[in-house]
Amino acid sequence: MIMDDVVYDAYREAGALARRVLRRGAGLVKEGAGLLEMVEATEAMVTEEGALLAFPLNVSFNEAAAHDTAMPGDERTFARGDLVKVDLGVQIDGYIADTAMTVDLGDHAPLVEASRAALEAAIAAVRPGVTAGELGAAIQAAIEERGYKPVANLTGHGLDRYNLHGKPTIPNVAMSGGAVIEEGMVFAIEPFATTGSGKVVEAARVEIYRQVAARPARLPSAKRVLETARPRRGLPFARRWVPGDKVEIGLATLVRTGILHPFPVLHDVPGSFVSQAEHTLIVTADGCEVTTR
Repeated sequence: MIMDDVVYDAYREAGALARRVLRRGAGLVKEGAGLLEMVEATEAMVTEEGALLAFPLNVSFNEAAAHDTAMPGDERTFARGDLVKVDLGVQIDGYIADTAMTVDLGDHAPLVEASRAALEAAIAAVRPGVTAGELGAAIQAAIEERGYKPVANLTGHGLDRYNLHGKPTIPNVAMSGGAVIEEGMVFAIEPFATTGSGKVVEAARVEIYRQVAARPARLPSAKRVLETARPRRGLPFARRWVPGDKVEIGLATLVRTGILHPFPVLHDVPGSFVSQAEHTLIVTADGCEVTTR
């Protein structure tokens, strides 16, 4: 699988920007700081560089693992003891870099290290011919040997143009078989380590959606939502990005009619803590190039 130079350069440029912005944005996670202000400032760092967000900045607290972001008018703040996952996606002409890190405002350093070590173990194992299941085994072993559980029902994922969740799927646990890794593949590896059950469930709250069908809408609030969704070309958007009132009615209508797909907040059991680490990589002839490192 040979990658065009223009495509390769776009992936590398998106990765370099994602790396810089993630570090700066994570630096805003401080005790007493506001979530909404942190999220908006970090997202602005991407657009100010002339790129676009591949998805709304995900910021997930403690037992929440993924798909959380600031609500409109969100008054949540970061507090002592919090374990905060910051997950950023940058796209340049549809070519995506997806990267994440965990900010520890408490005493969770070993848990943070577990997901980070698992990511490095999987990256070290990447080469053409290995299977996705072998990468999952490397992740699981690194997490379990540190006394934690991998989150079994969250995975890494292939990246393609305007496609955030393509093939291959990279499990966070050992499995037989799976996709065979090939030169030129682009994917994100994202281990999650938890003190909880090792499985996430959906919360009632939804802040992130994506358009999955091109049908028109009649309701004014639904039309307004689609004005935000259409330019995204199937990439996710945040509820807070939609201007005006009655947004919830428009969103509910579009979900009910199959035009939008919702992404509920995903969480482990209450009182648990989840850490995350993630990089995007391009598979090379003898290993991989990590675009976000």
